[in-house]
Amino acid sequence: MHLTPLQTLGIIVAVALGTMVTRFLPFLLFPAGRKRPRIIGDLSRLLPPAAMGLLVVYALRGVDFSAAGHWLPSLLAVAATAAIHLWRRSVLLSVTAGTILYMVLIQVVFI
Repeated sequence: MHLTPLQTLGIIVAVALGTMVTRFLPFLLFPAGRKRPRIIGDLSRLLPPAAMGLLVVYALRGVDFSAAGHWLPSLLAVAATAAIHLWRRSVLLSVTAGTILYMVLIQVVFI
């Protein structure tokens, strides 16, 4: 399926507007100095770990446990990601390092 330039522009504008609304709406709904509802505070504290948990489950859902070479790279990469995150508290660093470790393990070590 090929899109016309006008359709492509429409998609870009829609995505840009959607992104802007999700970025600016919290500042409009909860301006500085106004107390946030308790549920918003709870969600801002609970959602990041929940999202990371979902990502771990999603990443490990298809792991084959029939041989160590199938599951060990995943386990080592998840452990390294968690350890680096606990050490440095940087999502970008921990996810990047875990991904690189996993790729090295499956491409070089556990061929």
